[in-house]
Order: sequence, then C-alpha cells, then structure tokens
Amino acid sequence: MDPSGRSGRTSFREFLGLKRNLVLLLVAIIVIGAGEETWMRFVPKYLESLAAAALVIGLYDGLKTLLGAVYAYPGGVVTDRWGHRKGLMAFTCLSIAGYVLVLLVPRWPAVVGGTFLFLAWSTLSLPAMFSLVATSLSSAKHTMGIGIQSLIKRVPIVIGPLIGGLLIDRYGVVGGVRAGLVISIVMGLIALLVQRRIQDDAIQVETAPTGFFQVVKSFDPPLRRLLFSDILVRFCERIPYAWVVIYAMDDVGVSATQVGVLTATEMIVASACYIPVAYLAERYGREPFVIATFFFFTVFPLTLLMAHSFTLLLVAFAVRGLKEFGDSPRKALIVGYARPEARGRTVGAYYLIRDTCVSAGSLLGAWLWQFGPRVNFWSAAALGAAGTTVYCATLLGRRQELR
Repeated sequence: MDPSGRSGRTSFREFLGLKRNLVLLLVAIIVIGAGEETWMRFVPKYLESLAAAALVIGLYDGLKTLLGAVYAYPGGVVTDRWGHRKGLMAFTCLSIAGYVLVLLVPRWPAVVGGTFLFLAWSTLSLPAMFSLVATSLSSAKHTMGIGIQSLIKRVPIVIGPLIGGLLIDRYGVVGGVRAGLVISIVMGLIALLVQRRIQDDAIQVETAPTGFFQVVKSFDPPLRRLLFSDILVRFCERIPYAWVVIYAMDDVGVSATQVGVLTATEMIVASACYIPVAYLAERYGREPFVIATFFFFTVFPLTLLMAHSFTLLLVAFAVRGLKEFGDSPRKALIVGYARPEARGRTVGAYYLIRDTCVSAGSLLGAWLWQFGPRVNFWSAAALGAAGTTVYCATLLGRRQELR
C-alpha cells in the first residue's frame, strides 16, 4: 500500500475529526434519520388528514419544541451518569416505541401521545451527541466535529422527504406516512446494533454542579447572552414552522413531491456550508458566523411570503438552508462555555431554557395564522431582527469592556 496515500487518508480523517466513536455516531444518525425523514415533516399534513383542528396542529408543533426543552436536561443527566453508549441506546428504544404506537393507531390523539416517545432520539440524545464530540476531539476541533455531525444529519433530510413525498403521492397522506413509520422501525433496530459498538465509560461528575439551578448559575456571562438572543431568533423560526408545508401546498399549490424537492434544496445549501464554515470559524472566530445565521433566520419568512411559484419557493428554501451557516459555531460556543464534568447537563439546561420559552411560539404561530400568512411571517421576521440586534449589541459591549 502506498504510504503517502495512507498518510493522506489519515490527515483527511484528522482534518474532519473522524474518530471511531464519532463515526459510529454518524452512522446511527444517518440510519435513524433515513427512517424519520420519510414522514416526520409531513406530520402537520397527516394531522390535517386525520381531521385535527388548526390548534391541534399548533399544539403538536408546540409539544415538539417543549419536549425538545424538557427532554434535553434529563438527556444530559443520563449522558453524564450512564455514558454515551447506554444513553443513546435507551433513547433509540423509546423512539421505536413511539413509531409503533403511531403506526398501530392512525388517529390524531395517538400522534400527539406518540410524540412523547418518538421524539426521544432527536431530543434526549442532543446532549450526548455534543458531549461525545467534545470528549473525542480537542477544543480546536469542536466546530468541525459538530459541523460534520450536522452535515451527516442533512443526508437523510435530502433523501427522506423525497421518498416520503413519493409514498404520499402514491398511497395518500395517511398511507404514505404509515409506510414511513414501518421504515423508521426497521432503521431504529439497525441503529441499536451500531450503537452497541460505541466504546464509552460514564463521565465522572462528583465535582460538577448537581442540580439544574446550580448548573444554570454556573453559566458563563457570554453563554447567557447567547441564550437570550437565541430565544428571540428561535421565535422567528417557530412561529411559521408548522405552516410552511401547508402554505406551500395550499397557498402556492405545490405537490408533496415538490415539497420534498424544496426540502432537499434547503438541505443541500445547508450541507455545502458546514465544512468551509467550520474551518473558517476556528481560524477567524465563531461569533460573526452566528450573526450570519441569525440574519438568515430573520430573512426566511419574508422570502417565503414573496414566493408565489415553485421557482420562487426554491429561492426561499435556499435562504432557509443558509440559516445553518453559523449553526456549528454556535453549538461549539455552547460546548466551549461548558465545564467538562457537567457538559451534558450544561447543554441540556441551555436547550431546556431556550425551547421552553420558544414552545409558546408554536401556539402564537397558530393564532397568527388565523389572520393569514402575511401577519404570521412578518411577526416572525420582527422577532428575528430583534434577536440579531441584541446579539450584535452584546458583542460590541463585550469588546468595549475588554478594552
């Protein structure tokens, strides 16, 4: 074997931060995501097909955000106490149980109830993913490690909605979503086999803050300022979130397959950003890229409002993809501000606070939708602009303090 070729591959793996445990995590992310993305984004339309009222759809979206908050901190506790492998396997089992419930009971109350289970992987596992990156890589590689993880998450999002759209166009909304649930069950079982191979020891936590409020009190001031700005910007995302697919299909008139194409466009644009941005952020600083992300969050609802054709929707969804521009630097900032012995709980506490606040945005979005897309989208953009302005102001104030 050519030594130079082997050296080149090794350097490439080191550049991307591809350690063994991270590779196994990435495989699990792809496998589970490949199943979930065939149906998860069509759940609002699925609920509508099951005769759910608009407020129920808003409740489901709000529940997703709330569980993302409530589950994050327990997920961090489990990660710190049990280690990454046991935690990830437990979260996957809960999600599989949720898939089975929604498949067997095609009624909207079952979807709402099953949400408590099938969101376990995407919510409880978040602190474990961040912590695994942080413990496997040096601090200089945190943005790259999180960027690769985010990139891999987008692979199923590019493919899954296309498959899901085809299933829905062929079998109808109800039949297509149920077919996607069967795929999710199979993929979840495969992911368990992959996760068993993660080599891991429980993190020692004796010297770490032990309670939620102690963890929050230990937040560094920059982390608190980032959290406040992030809450405002996430309101901008959450208010129109559940209504984007409905707007595209009902107001603009695109098909389910075309929704899949739009989602794929968004993910391709987002995926193209991760590695270059991770490299640049580690060299020139993470904060400017976070500002760019907040800006694209703000602009997306306005571009969506101006999109009255499939072609213009492609442009809007490309802008939506650009909102991931600084997502990895933002997450790396969170990990970097956390104490190593309490990293899982710090990440969990951050997301608990943020998403608990932002969950109200889904219900607010449902209320605003009654006045039409224009009111909904403009309200979202106003909150995004406020969050971006606050973050820029706090950075300027911090730099003046350092002088």
